[in-house]
Amino acid sequence: MASLLLRKSGGEDLDVFYPIRPECQADVPKIRFKARAGKTLSARRWHAAFSEDGRLDMAKVLRRIQRGGIHPSIKGLVWEFLLGCYDPNSTFEERNQLRQRRRQQYNAWKTECQSMVPVIGSGKFITAAFLTDDGQPLQDSSTDSDLQDQEWHVNSAVSDKKVLQWMLCLHQIGLDVVRTDRALVFYENEANQSKLWDVLAIYSWVDNDIGYVQGMNDICSPMVILLENEADAFWCYEHAMRRLRENFRTSTTLIGVQSQLITLSEIIKTVNPKLHQHLEELDGGEYLFAFRMLMVLFRREFSFVDALHLWEDSNQVKGLINLMWAMEYNPNIFSLYEDSSSNKSDPPKVHDNKLKQYGKFERKNVKSGQTDNQSALAVFLVASVLETRNKKFLKEAKGLDDVVKILGDITGNLDAKKACDEALKLHKKYLSKTKKT
Repeated sequence: MASLLLRKSGGEDLDVFYPIRPECQADVPKIRFKARAGKTLSARRWHAAFSEDGRLDMAKVLRRIQRGGIHPSIKGLVWEFLLGCYDPNSTFEERNQLRQRRRQQYNAWKTECQSMVPVIGSGKFITAAFLTDDGQPLQDSSTDSDLQDQEWHVNSAVSDKKVLQWMLCLHQIGLDVVRTDRALVFYENEANQSKLWDVLAIYSWVDNDIGYVQGMNDICSPMVILLENEADAFWCYEHAMRRLRENFRTSTTLIGVQSQLITLSEIIKTVNPKLHQHLEELDGGEYLFAFRMLMVLFRREFSFVDALHLWEDSNQVKGLINLMWAMEYNPNIFSLYEDSSSNKSDPPKVHDNKLKQYGKFERKNVKSGQTDNQSALAVFLVASVLETRNKKFLKEAKGLDDVVKILGDITGNLDAKKACDEALKLHKKYLSKTKKT
């Protein structure tokens, strides 16, 4: 059916899956990615990649994704493998058992959260603060429409530090949910907004070390849209956050993406010393202007569809862009996540005949011995954006405000195809130069 849709529509069937509200059509960035019959991973080819008992030929899947991306009808299912939710070498039965265990665990956490805040799971969500910073109930909290509908408000002070920290972030999650992908018809339905709020609220309870930080909504939203079951969406988001959670860790002296910004600085200094020197002279040598791109993986710089495609697989030297998660795929990701006894600091040696199971970007890192996560593809994508605007920075940027403005002009209009092409070239150039030194 998916391939038939592609043939009938000339590949331009994406509006069927991600419809835009009519009043927002003029403001939505142009979609550059097009699914293409014979190149995009279709539902038919996806199902054909499984053996009779359910083992997935990941090398075959990666090749297809890197040629033409993933068809929207199966995108969520494929992401579960790319993000390490499931082992490609597992059977249908093994995955079904794991899925059921995870759904039960999610429901247990949700029940625990509901016992503290009954609005969770009600189809509503909170957008007004209901506690002071020291845990005292706000007298007017019951005037919030969402709370009125539930006839719920806090009657007594909250003294437990973990509970208070969690409750204080719930209204901020709600405010961000209202602003999330609001051009999409999907979020016209309050039940879908509530689903996003529930997932983010429960995750912030489970991972109270990080909690909730603005920008997490941009990462979570596609999972909620792509996976109908709320628990499955949660676990897909949870696995994405295993890669990204340190991006959101902040303190008075540290921002989460600081190590990646340092790496970005080193990359530009190595491949374009003149640009790096110019940015340093503008007091931009710490590259803080690239903070947002790295934190939320270009969700604001691309259209919704192109951002999803960017996350999937990243190589577009000859055809469609092939983007992050397929390019960075490591076949050991499931065991690294599930086996707490595995030695993550000592990666296994990889024989050449096994390299085809790795994504192209990860394969190059394995071959060169680069295992530092701070050299992730996202960093090279940011470097490629800076590099492609090299002349504009050198000619027009007289201060950091100009740098920010130049980058701001690309919001929603960045060409993912060109950015990925340039990112891979920069990665190759950077590895070559660092190897020489």
